[in-house]
Amino acid sequence: MDKDSDEYKKRRERNNLAVKKSRSKTKLKTQQTVERVNQLREENEMLEAKIKILTKELSFLKDLFLAHAGSAHGQNLTDAELSYLKDETDHKAVIASANQSA
Repeated sequence: MDKDSDEYKKRRERNNLAVKKSRSKTKLKTQQTVERVNQLREENEMLEAKIKILTKELSFLKDLFLAHAGSAHGQNLTDAELSYLKDETDHKAVIASANQSA
């Protein structure tokens, strides 16, 4: 086929358009994948922070349960002591959350 023929030029033009379209689709798909990865990373960080907070809450509730069980044996926790335990747990959860976002 002659490079100067109209048929050759049309084929080249169609091929060039097909290549542009293919590259554009590939670029779009790559961009969407990167966005999805970033979204999943953010979601993962939030879930990990939530796990830390819930773990601290579980620890507090275990301590509270043990304190209550101990009170049946003559050991009573005052409201101030319970408040201190809760504040300490909340403080640790805030620090864990701050460390996670840093």
